Amino acid sequence: MTKLSVNINKFATLRNSRGGNNPDVLKAAVDAQLFGADGVTVHPRPDERHIRYSDVYAIKKIITTEFNIEGNCQEQKFVDLVLAAKPDQVTLVPDALGQITSNHGWDTIKNKSYLVDMIRVFQSAKIRVSIFVDPVIEMVEGAAATGTDRIELYTEAYATNYTKNKENAIAPYIAAAKRAKDLGLGLNAGHDLDLQNLKYFAQNIPWLDEVSIGHALICDALYIGYENAVQIYKRQLPG
Repeated sequence: MTKLSVNINKFATLRNSRGGNNPDVLKAAVDAQLFGADGVTVHPRPDERHIRYSDVYAIKKIITTEFNIEGNCQEQKFVDLVLAAKPDQVTLVPDALGQITSNHGWDTIKNKSYLVDMIRVFQSAKIRVSIFVDPVIEMVEGAAATGTDRIELYTEAYATNYTKNKENAIAPYIAAAKRAKDLGLGLNAGHDLDLQNLKYFAQNIPWLDEVSIGHALICDALYIGYENAVQIYKRQLPG
């Protein structure tokens, strides 16, 4: 079964744009699992422009599904947060300070020694580690050498090219996913997956462990409702 983790950052973006507590980010987390999601993802950034660090602690206390925290482990504040909150999974993303959204994976060869050290820090706290990588065989092999539990394939290129030629768009992802499987790595995916391209992606990589989806799902929820959106996305996945 491929699990759906709902990224609730956009709820926090909307809340913060007006002040107060509407929409309620904690309710969004609880409702995601109530509506059938297998997990909740958050991606706190140092400026707390959407998910606040206080949200992370509060969410951890109230959800019963898997909790995934994404972020830049080059920020000590993020490392401290994850170790204190103890999520089920931490996804390490090589964001620059102030970056609007993630736009590339780790160079797992160049950053091997650093990643080895950071992965050990989180695994020592019994937190599963996934690292963000591009669909490049060498980067997947480099990821395996770091000791990470999983990789998360960065899927923007797939989403961008899907409508042009879906077979060509997914080809490097299938190759990278097969190599990850051969190396014993768990496999996640995320970024710009939506109702147009998700099913095809999951059909071609049926051993996919988890997808993390936020922006597209929340945009769809504006029209069809949050509960419907979660359930429709779930129906795109095998299992």
